Amino acid sequence: MHLLTGTASWTDPTLLACGRFYPPEARSAEERLRFYASRYGMAEVDSSFYALPTAENAYLWDQRTPDGFVFNIKAFRLFTGHRTPLAALPADIRRELGDSPEPALYHDQMPEDLRGELWRRYQLALEPLRMPGKLGAVHFQFPSWIRRDARGRARVADCARRMEEHLISVEFRHRSWFETPAATADTLAFERDLGVVHTVVDAPQGFDNTVPAVWENTHPELTLLRLHGRNAAAWNAAGAASSGRFQYEYSEQELAELAERFSRLAAQSAQAHAVFNTNFEDQGMRNAAAFASALPRF
Repeated sequence: MHLLTGTASWTDPTLLACGRFYPPEARSAEERLRFYASRYGMAEVDSSFYALPTAENAYLWDQRTPDGFVFNIKAFRLFTGHRTPLAALPADIRRELGDSPEPALYHDQMPEDLRGELWRRYQLALEPLRMPGKLGAVHFQFPSWIRRDARGRARVADCARRMEEHLISVEFRHRSWFETPAATADTLAFERDLGVVHTVVDAPQGFDNTVPAVWENTHPELTLLRLHGRNAAAWNAAGAASSGRFQYEYSEQELAELAERFSRLAAQSAQAHAVFNTNFEDQGMRNAAAFASALPRF
Protein backbone atom coordinates (compact mmCIF):
# COMPACT_ATOMS: atom_id res chain seq x y z
CA MET A 1 0.00 0.00 0.00
CA HIS A 2 1.40 3.35 -1.12
CA LEU A 3 -0.26 6.43 0.40
CA LEU A 4 0.38 9.78 -1.28
CA THR A 5 -0.86 13.22 -0.25
CA GLY A 6 -0.89 16.41 -2.30
CA THR A 7 -2.90 19.37 -3.49
CA ALA A 8 -5.08 20.31 -6.44
CA SER A 9 -2.73 22.76 -8.19
CA TRP A 10 0.55 24.10 -6.91
CA THR A 11 0.31 27.56 -8.53
CA ASP A 12 -2.99 29.05 -7.35
CA PRO A 13 -2.68 32.86 -7.54
CA THR A 14 -3.56 33.27 -3.86
CA LEU A 15 -0.89 30.71 -2.94
CA LEU A 16 1.80 32.59 -4.84
CA ALA A 17 0.61 35.94 -3.48
CA CYS A 18 0.63 34.92 0.18
CA GLY A 19 4.37 34.12 0.05
CA ARG A 20 4.23 31.56 2.85
CA PHE A 21 4.89 28.29 1.02
CA TYR A 22 7.53 28.85 -1.63
CA PRO A 23 10.90 30.27 -0.57
CA PRO A 24 11.81 33.65 -2.07
CA GLU A 25 14.33 32.08 -4.45
CA ALA A 26 11.67 29.81 -6.03
CA ARG A 27 10.48 32.28 -8.63
CA SER A 28 10.20 30.20 -11.82
CA ALA A 29 7.73 27.47 -12.71
CA GLU A 30 10.56 24.94 -12.57
CA GLU A 31 11.79 26.03 -9.15
CA ARG A 32 8.29 25.98 -7.69
CA LEU A 33 7.46 22.50 -8.94
CA ARG A 34 10.80 21.13 -7.77
CA PHE A 35 10.21 22.64 -4.33
CA TYR A 36 6.64 21.31 -4.18
CA ALA A 37 7.79 17.80 -5.20
CA SER A 38 10.38 17.81 -2.43
CA ARG A 39 7.53 17.93 0.09
CA TYR A 40 4.66 15.95 -1.45
CA GLY A 41 4.48 12.71 -3.39
CA MET A 42 1.74 13.68 -5.84
CA ALA A 43 -0.11 16.63 -7.34
CA GLU A 44 -3.30 17.14 -9.26
CA VAL A 45 -3.03 19.20 -12.44
CA ASP A 46 -5.89 21.71 -12.51
CA SER A 47 -4.97 23.65 -15.66
CA SER A 48 -5.90 20.66 -17.87
CA PHE A 49 -9.55 21.28 -16.97
CA TYR A 50 -9.53 24.72 -18.59
CA ALA A 51 -7.47 23.91 -21.72
CA LEU A 52 -5.99 20.86 -23.36
CA PRO A 53 -2.65 19.95 -21.79
CA THR A 54 0.40 19.85 -24.03
CA ALA A 55 3.01 17.13 -24.36
CA GLU A 56 5.67 19.80 -23.89
CA ASN A 57 4.34 20.72 -20.45
CA ALA A 58 3.87 17.08 -19.49
CA TYR A 59 7.51 16.42 -20.40
CA LEU A 60 8.64 19.34 -18.22
CA TRP A 61 6.53 18.09 -15.29
CA ASP A 62 8.28 14.75 -15.59
CA GLN A 63 11.75 16.31 -15.77
CA ARG A 64 11.13 18.54 -12.74
CA THR A 65 9.94 15.83 -10.35
CA PRO A 66 11.73 12.84 -8.81
CA ASP A 67 11.16 9.20 -9.65
CA GLY A 68 8.01 7.92 -8.00
CA PHE A 69 6.22 11.28 -8.10
CA VAL A 70 2.66 11.00 -9.48
CA PHE A 71 0.40 13.44 -11.31
CA ASN A 72 -3.36 13.10 -11.44
CA ILE A 73 -4.75 15.08 -14.37
CA LYS A 74 -8.15 16.74 -14.38
CA ALA A 75 -10.08 15.97 -17.55
CA PHE A 76 -10.79 18.79 -20.00
CA ARG A 77 -14.12 20.44 -19.18
CA LEU A 78 -15.65 19.76 -22.58
CA PHE A 79 -15.38 16.02 -21.91
CA THR A 80 -17.17 16.15 -18.56
CA GLY A 81 -20.22 17.98 -19.90
CA HIS A 82 -19.29 21.54 -18.95
CA ARG A 83 -20.11 24.34 -21.36
CA THR A 84 -16.76 25.21 -22.88
CA PRO A 85 -15.70 28.56 -24.38
CA LEU A 86 -14.65 28.30 -28.01
CA ALA A 87 -11.54 30.22 -27.01
CA ALA A 88 -10.44 27.19 -24.97
CA LEU A 89 -10.28 25.01 -28.09
CA PRO A 90 -7.22 24.74 -30.35
CA ALA A 91 -7.21 27.30 -33.17
CA ASP A 92 -7.50 24.73 -35.97
CA ILE A 93 -10.50 23.10 -34.27
CA ARG A 94 -12.17 26.50 -33.99
CA ARG A 95 -11.60 27.06 -37.70
CA GLU A 96 -13.15 23.70 -38.50
CA LEU A 97 -16.22 24.63 -36.48
CA GLY A 98 -16.64 27.78 -38.55
CA ASP A 99 -18.54 30.86 -37.48
CA SER A 100 -20.69 30.26 -34.42
CA PRO A 101 -23.21 32.67 -32.92
CA GLU A 102 -22.51 31.16 -29.48
CA PRO A 103 -19.28 31.86 -27.57
CA ALA A 104 -19.34 28.40 -25.99
CA LEU A 105 -20.62 24.90 -26.65
CA TYR A 106 -21.16 21.46 -25.14
CA HIS A 107 -19.48 18.18 -26.11
CA ASP A 108 -22.58 16.88 -27.90
CA GLN A 109 -22.80 20.02 -30.03
CA MET A 110 -19.51 19.26 -31.77
CA PRO A 111 -19.23 17.01 -34.85
CA GLU A 112 -18.01 13.56 -33.84
CA ASP A 113 -14.83 13.77 -35.92
CA LEU A 114 -13.75 16.93 -34.08
CA ARG A 115 -14.69 15.45 -30.72
CA GLY A 116 -12.62 12.39 -31.52
CA GLU A 117 -9.66 14.54 -32.52
CA LEU A 118 -9.76 16.41 -29.20
CA TRP A 119 -9.80 13.14 -27.27
CA ARG A 120 -6.89 11.86 -29.36
CA ARG A 121 -4.80 14.98 -28.71
CA TYR A 122 -5.62 14.86 -25.03
CA GLN A 123 -4.31 11.32 -24.68
CA LEU A 124 -1.19 12.04 -26.72
CA ALA A 125 -0.40 14.96 -24.43
CA LEU A 126 -0.35 12.60 -21.44
CA GLU A 127 2.24 10.24 -22.93
CA PRO A 128 5.32 12.01 -21.47
CA LEU A 129 3.88 11.28 -18.02
CA ARG A 130 2.46 7.84 -18.73
CA MET A 131 5.66 6.40 -20.20
CA PRO A 132 7.89 7.02 -17.12
CA GLY A 133 5.08 5.86 -14.80
CA LYS A 134 4.19 9.29 -13.42
CA LEU A 135 0.59 9.42 -14.66
CA GLY A 136 -1.82 8.47 -11.92
CA ALA A 137 -5.53 8.89 -12.63
CA VAL A 138 -7.24 11.07 -15.20
CA HIS A 139 -9.88 12.67 -13.02
CA PHE A 140 -13.35 13.36 -14.41
CA GLN A 141 -15.20 15.85 -12.20
CA PHE A 142 -18.73 16.00 -13.54
CA PRO A 143 -20.93 19.09 -13.08
CA SER A 144 -24.11 19.11 -11.01
CA TRP A 145 -26.32 18.70 -14.09
CA ILE A 146 -24.83 15.26 -14.76
CA ARG A 147 -27.33 13.25 -12.74
CA ARG A 148 -28.07 9.59 -12.13
CA ASP A 149 -30.31 9.22 -15.14
CA ALA A 150 -29.91 7.76 -18.62
CA ARG A 151 -28.30 10.89 -20.03
CA GLY A 152 -25.88 11.26 -17.13
CA ARG A 153 -24.87 7.61 -17.19
CA ALA A 154 -24.28 7.84 -20.94
CA ARG A 155 -21.89 10.81 -20.48
CA VAL A 156 -19.88 8.95 -17.84
CA ALA A 157 -19.81 5.76 -19.89
CA ASP A 158 -18.63 7.64 -22.98
CA CYS A 159 -15.69 9.08 -21.03
CA ALA A 160 -14.75 5.64 -19.71
CA ARG A 161 -14.94 4.13 -23.21
CA ARG A 162 -12.76 6.79 -24.79
CA MET A 163 -10.16 6.50 -22.01
CA GLU A 164 -10.20 2.73 -21.63
CA GLU A 165 -6.40 2.49 -21.83
CA HIS A 166 -5.99 4.83 -18.85
CA LEU A 167 -6.86 4.71 -15.18
CA ILE A 168 -9.73 7.14 -14.71
CA SER A 169 -11.48 8.41 -11.61
CA VAL A 170 -14.94 9.93 -11.48
CA GLU A 171 -16.42 12.49 -9.11
CA PHE A 172 -20.05 13.52 -9.06
CA ARG A 173 -21.54 16.84 -8.03
CA HIS A 174 -25.23 15.93 -7.78
CA ARG A 175 -26.79 14.23 -4.79
CA SER A 176 -28.88 11.86 -6.95
CA TRP A 177 -25.90 9.52 -7.35
CA PHE A 178 -25.83 8.76 -3.62
CA GLU A 179 -29.08 10.11 -2.18
CA THR A 180 -30.39 6.73 -0.95
CA PRO A 181 -28.76 3.40 -0.07
CA ALA A 182 -30.20 1.94 -3.28
CA ALA A 183 -28.83 4.81 -5.38
CA THR A 184 -25.43 4.43 -3.73
CA ALA A 185 -25.31 0.70 -4.41
CA ASP A 186 -26.36 1.30 -8.02
CA THR A 187 -23.72 4.01 -8.54
CA LEU A 188 -20.93 1.90 -7.07
CA ALA A 189 -21.96 -1.05 -9.26
CA PHE A 190 -21.98 1.28 -12.28
CA GLU A 191 -18.47 2.49 -11.46
CA ARG A 192 -17.21 -1.08 -11.03
CA ASP A 193 -18.78 -2.16 -14.32
CA LEU A 194 -17.02 0.72 -16.10
CA GLY A 195 -13.71 -0.07 -14.38
CA VAL A 196 -13.32 3.43 -12.96
CA VAL A 197 -12.05 4.69 -9.61
CA HIS A 198 -14.70 5.92 -7.20
CA THR A 199 -13.85 9.25 -5.57
CA VAL A 200 -14.52 9.65 -1.87
CA VAL A 201 -15.55 13.29 -1.54
CA ASP A 202 -15.24 15.42 1.57
CA ALA A 203 -17.33 18.57 1.01
CA PRO A 204 -20.07 20.67 2.62
CA GLN A 205 -23.33 18.77 3.00
CA GLY A 206 -26.98 19.67 2.52
CA PHE A 207 -26.84 20.92 -1.07
CA ASP A 208 -28.08 19.44 -4.35
CA ASN A 209 -24.60 19.97 -5.81
CA THR A 210 -22.66 18.03 -3.21
CA VAL A 211 -22.46 14.33 -2.43
CA PRO A 212 -21.77 12.55 0.84
CA ALA A 213 -18.48 10.84 1.57
CA VAL A 214 -19.03 7.25 0.44
CA TRP A 215 -16.09 5.27 1.81
CA GLU A 216 -15.90 2.56 -0.82
CA ASN A 217 -13.30 1.31 -3.29
CA THR A 218 -14.14 0.27 -6.85
CA HIS A 219 -10.71 -0.36 -8.37
CA PRO A 220 -7.73 -2.42 -7.19
CA GLU A 221 -5.20 0.14 -8.40
CA LEU A 222 -6.32 3.27 -6.58
CA THR A 223 -8.21 4.67 -3.61
CA LEU A 224 -8.96 8.37 -4.12
CA LEU A 225 -10.02 10.93 -1.53
CA ARG A 226 -10.61 14.53 -2.63
CA LEU A 227 -11.14 17.13 0.07
CA HIS A 228 -12.90 20.39 -0.75
CA GLY A 229 -13.21 21.69 2.80
CA ARG A 230 -16.43 22.18 4.74
CA ASN A 231 -17.13 25.85 4.10
CA ALA A 232 -20.90 25.53 3.73
CA ALA A 233 -21.48 29.29 3.92
CA ALA A 234 -19.43 29.93 0.78
CA TRP A 235 -20.25 26.79 -1.22
CA ASN A 236 -23.07 28.32 -3.27
CA ALA A 237 -22.57 31.97 -2.35
CA ALA A 238 -23.28 34.29 -5.27
CA GLY A 239 -20.08 35.52 -6.85
CA ALA A 240 -17.85 33.42 -4.61
CA ALA A 241 -14.44 32.91 -6.17
CA SER A 242 -13.00 29.41 -6.26
CA SER A 243 -10.37 30.24 -3.69
CA GLY A 244 -13.05 31.57 -1.32
CA ARG A 245 -15.42 28.67 -1.89
CA PHE A 246 -12.73 26.20 -0.89
CA GLN A 247 -11.33 28.27 1.95
CA TYR A 248 -11.09 25.88 4.86
CA GLU A 249 -8.53 24.73 7.39
CA TYR A 250 -9.26 21.27 8.75
CA SER A 251 -8.98 20.79 12.49
CA GLU A 252 -6.61 18.27 14.01
CA GLN A 253 -9.57 16.09 15.02
CA GLU A 254 -11.13 16.23 11.55
CA LEU A 255 -7.85 15.23 9.93
CA ALA A 256 -7.29 12.41 12.40
CA GLU A 257 -10.74 10.96 11.64
CA LEU A 258 -10.24 11.32 7.89
CA ALA A 259 -6.75 9.82 8.00
CA GLU A 260 -7.96 6.81 9.95
CA ARG A 261 -10.79 6.06 7.48
CA PHE A 262 -8.56 6.75 4.49
CA SER A 263 -5.83 4.39 5.66
CA ARG A 264 -8.35 1.59 6.28
CA LEU A 265 -9.86 1.97 2.81
CA ALA A 266 -6.43 2.30 1.21
CA ALA A 267 -5.66 -1.29 2.22
CA GLN A 268 -7.94 -2.38 -0.64
CA SER A 269 -5.78 -0.87 -3.41
CA ALA A 270 -2.18 -0.71 -4.59
CA GLN A 271 -2.03 3.06 -4.16
CA ALA A 272 -4.04 5.75 -2.41
CA HIS A 273 -4.17 9.49 -3.08
CA ALA A 274 -5.52 12.20 -0.78
CA VAL A 275 -5.92 15.45 -2.72
CA PHE A 276 -6.67 18.72 -0.95
CA ASN A 277 -8.62 21.20 -3.04
CA THR A 278 -8.60 23.81 -0.26
CA ASN A 279 -6.67 26.14 -2.52
CA PHE A 280 -6.92 29.47 -0.72
CA GLU A 281 -3.41 30.79 -0.06
CA ASP A 282 -1.36 28.00 1.56
CA GLN A 283 -4.27 26.20 3.25
CA GLY A 284 -4.01 23.24 0.89
CA MET A 285 -0.34 22.77 1.66
CA ARG A 286 -0.89 23.01 5.40
CA ASN A 287 -3.90 20.68 5.31
CA ALA A 288 -2.01 18.14 3.21
CA ALA A 289 1.05 18.20 5.46
CA ALA A 290 -1.03 17.82 8.63
CA PHE A 291 -3.05 14.99 7.06
CA ALA A 292 0.14 13.16 6.06
CA SER A 293 1.40 13.48 9.63
CA ALA A 294 -1.89 12.02 10.93
CA LEU A 295 -1.65 8.89 8.78
CA PRO A 296 -0.75 5.68 10.62
CA ARG A 297 2.81 4.52 10.11
CA PHE A 298 3.17 1.09 8.56
